[in-house]
Amino acid sequence: MFDADRQVIKKMETKNRLVAVLEIGSTGIRLFVAEIFPDGRWQEVDRASKPVALGRDVFTTGQVSRESFLECITMLKNFREFLRSWLIDDADIHAIATSALRVARNRDVFVDRVKQETGLMLTIVDGIEENRLMYLAVRFALKNDWPLFWRANSMILEVGGGSTEIMLLRRGQMVAAHSLRLGTILIDQAARIGTPQGQERYISEHIRNTTGFLSSELDLAHVRTFVIVGSDAGIAAANVGRTLNENCWIIARDAFNEFVKKVQNFTVEECTEQLQMPFWEAKTFIPGITINKLLLDRTGSAQVVVPRISIREGLLIDLAQGVDPALQEDFFSQIFASAVNLGRKYHIDESHCRHVASLCMSLFDALILEHGMNRRERMLLEVAAMVHDIGMYIKASAHNLHGQYIIDNSEIFGLKRQELDIIGNVIRYHRGPSPSPTDIDYIALQREERILVLKMVSILRVADALDKGHSQRVKIKAVEKKGELLVLNTDSTIDLSLELIGLEEKSGLFQDVFGYKIVIN
Repeated sequence: MFDADRQVIKKMETKNRLVAVLEIGSTGIRLFVAEIFPDGRWQEVDRASKPVALGRDVFTTGQVSRESFLECITMLKNFREFLRSWLIDDADIHAIATSALRVARNRDVFVDRVKQETGLMLTIVDGIEENRLMYLAVRFALKNDWPLFWRANSMILEVGGGSTEIMLLRRGQMVAAHSLRLGTILIDQAARIGTPQGQERYISEHIRNTTGFLSSELDLAHVRTFVIVGSDAGIAAANVGRTLNENCWIIARDAFNEFVKKVQNFTVEECTEQLQMPFWEAKTFIPGITINKLLLDRTGSAQVVVPRISIREGLLIDLAQGVDPALQEDFFSQIFASAVNLGRKYHIDESHCRHVASLCMSLFDALILEHGMNRRERMLLEVAAMVHDIGMYIKASAHNLHGQYIIDNSEIFGLKRQELDIIGNVIRYHRGPSPSPTDIDYIALQREERILVLKMVSILRVADALDKGHSQRVKIKAVEKKGELLVLNTDSTIDLSLELIGLEEKSGLFQDVFGYKIVIN
């Protein structure tokens, strides 16, 4: 039994609890308050927002200005007092920040000042975590009311002030997730050309460059469900959309395009007056809706799906559902699917890698008492095994080093940078010399992470050796522990000389880490 299984939330609490999510974005600070029920359901009880020009500061000068710094602190103090009136426990107040603070040079000073002045513990959400929370929110909003999302190819898009989050799914399975440095504030600053047509041409060139590599992962012309998250699409849906359910709108493609054509020449004042939106949101509305339209043009979707959600709801769903085993397994399957598609992009031997991953899982499950790793770490090992030969795309010799380089410069949906660093090290050491204290990338890991790498590498080396010929001949039926021996019972009756040679070469680290000599029966 894994840690996650032991930690399944007991939904026998006697009372509901109030939870607040504070999001510091590129254009404003937004508050969301909800009541969470003992059974995991939740409902909104309040929300508020205030404009702040963090994005314009950061994307112009590289850091938060003194004026915006003080303005944010004042706003957060006011929100803090407001939350005290709700009697919300400090542990149930979750403050997060996205793209603007993510790239600000003085973000650490900002985080410390917020803690000292307001008592709020501010978490900087990276792009991949933002994608994960957005996926949770979209999944919640769609429910089972849009089956095409699970049966055909889909794109999920959120255009923010400083970044654009994109997820590509093939029949409900994650293909890729990207956080692109393409945002409304950045475009508004760079594309001061004077006419809406000039701005559209500027955006179109950026989109053309972006969609080139996206199409290499999933043919955008075959996307049938185009999901847009954000207030810009919400304005369009309120004007020309229809309701799918209480959390989602649907807009016909032609109606969406006609709406964009109608508003593209609006001034900021006209957006505010005619579309009934706050001035601070109207300032970036045209660039945002234009990006949505230009990306939609490259897909084959007949409708636009607009969930009434945001990253704030995604975080709330995460808090409300806790360690839900079914949701967790679905999420892990999406991570693995993203890894598979990354491997395909670099033309891995998929049959070999899947077989090695399967062998790793058999060894992992047989050694739970010895390695002490949890369910998420099992998933990390499975991902590492799936892409362990990804460096072969560059060159066969030293492909472990090339593989680490590719992982260091790639994104896998649902995995944080620290987890990708672990996977990169596991790939590096799946062959060749064992980890050394003189290796910079290895020693840069935390002590606990280095231990994880050693355990995962020792298992992966054995699994890789058992398929040395890339023929998938070794099938483990059972694993037995007999004193200092770990006996692998297989159903193979053919010659395994090649695999035994590989095992002799690569099982030394396994014996050092776990104390077992491996024998094939």
